[in-house]
Amino acid sequence: MTGHRVGVFGWGIVAPGSPTIEAFQERLRDPSPSLEPFAGFGPSNFLVGEPALDFASYKPWIDARFPPTRWPLLDRKFGSPTKYAIAAFVQALAQNPGIEDALHTLRERAHVIVGGGLTDIPTYDRIGRQLDRAQRRWNRFWAAPGRNAALRAHLAGDVDPAAPIDPTTIVDELARDDAEDAWWSYWAARSEGLASYLAELRAIEAVDIVDDVAAAKATAIKQRQRGIRELRAKWGAPEAPWDLPSAPALWNIASSPSAQISMLGRITGMCFSPYAACSTFGFALALGMAAIRRGDAELVVVGAVDPAPNPISVAGFYDARVLSHDGTVSRPLTGLRGTHVAGGATVWILGDLERCRARGWTPLGLEPLAVGITADADHIITPSKDGAKAAIVRALAEAGVSADALAQFDMHATGTPGDLNEIELLCEILPPSCQLSARKGGFGHGMGAGGGWELTAQYLGHVAGNYYPTAIELDDLHTEIRRRHQRFVLRGDAPVEGALVGKLSMGVGGVNACVISRAYDHHSNATRQRPLRGL
Repeated sequence: MTGHRVGVFGWGIVAPGSPTIEAFQERLRDPSPSLEPFAGFGPSNFLVGEPALDFASYKPWIDARFPPTRWPLLDRKFGSPTKYAIAAFVQALAQNPGIEDALHTLRERAHVIVGGGLTDIPTYDRIGRQLDRAQRRWNRFWAAPGRNAALRAHLAGDVDPAAPIDPTTIVDELARDDAEDAWWSYWAARSEGLASYLAELRAIEAVDIVDDVAAAKATAIKQRQRGIRELRAKWGAPEAPWDLPSAPALWNIASSPSAQISMLGRITGMCFSPYAACSTFGFALALGMAAIRRGDAELVVVGAVDPAPNPISVAGFYDARVLSHDGTVSRPLTGLRGTHVAGGATVWILGDLERCRARGWTPLGLEPLAVGITADADHIITPSKDGAKAAIVRALAEAGVSADALAQFDMHATGTPGDLNEIELLCEILPPSCQLSARKGGFGHGMGAGGGWELTAQYLGHVAGNYYPTAIELDDLHTEIRRRHQRFVLRGDAPVEGALVGKLSMGVGGVNACVISRAYDHHSNATRQRPLRGL
């Protein structure tokens, strides 16, 4: 460990059952899971972690800083990952008075590094479904025989040999759906009416912007919109697929959460979004710590976000054979049936420890010492022992501590057979006295945000003097896991026994992050008494 020491001076959470960091801490005291049935397929056996958030509760904060049009714009145009990130960021600002102004006045010495695990799948899914329906209506309209001479000729006996199979001749339902799409698309492309429509549309769109650019732009847009409405009315045509309100596909790209944080926080330094699957929070933390230690930044907003569970993400995890689907909570280290999809956000504000203390700010949780980052270079889903082990060894070396000094370690532990592999590699490194925790049975698996939830839970438990319980009972531990290690954070008390802790995340694609942390001043209990501050 070299360079400036780093502290955590703000943090915020949006998680299943927890719309705020305060609710999150309170929820940790109750080991019962915050999972609920997934309604995206109608009735099913999936449980998911639906994030708890009332975005409207942040309207007063936004209205106090921006014109009244800003909050409606954010609410209307942005998807769940950006809203979760905004909420967590606003919470983080409340932890130390003055941190909001400092993020702005530091200019390029304040950075934003907030990434994710999954992108805004719900927004893209919604837009994709709308486009698919619109494209079907569009093709059927222009391919209809009444306005399509080519199809009329084909049906009258002047057969087009290149034409696809007539869908009315197909019995199989799935094959018929595909054949209908191919049929209408083929004949729409041969419509003389559509060719004329597009020619008229080109003339409408070909309006140059001249002279006063701002005024001419507004005039050109209105002129085009009026011309398109009149053209559509003339032909009686449905809305073209490209006319749908699809701009949210641009507003909700992967970098939108970090970009919105930079705008709302008036942060003008470096801003970007790393994506490292389940290890994203650890990667963001490592990058933020490095920027502070190099002296490039004094404050860095770091974090990770995930969208609300969606049929695409749930089906994708299930098809990858890592999702539980029996209607009951799958707890890590027990039946190894699989994990549960969840969404939300974790946002921290890191700072140069000594400079921030000089500002009168109090650090939160523990001091992050090092983050070891590696790649398996092996398998897209199944983690390797070697890659994760290398991340732990690297983190310990960078922190300058021995593995024997670790008193508590939080596992990645997804409730899949991979839990056994993780236990085996940890037993090769950690002492038998080290307490292990596994929390995905409580929140579900937020691919990007989950590592942040777990690390925050570890920090909160440590400064409270007792790690928060999990939903795991001793007798429920898998026999192979219990045979290899005996000390776990379960439903009972788990007192803090040392100053040093570790946390491992293993991401899809084989990316690993191990975080080593310690009490800021482990000879003192001063940080244990600091209460959380609300909005």
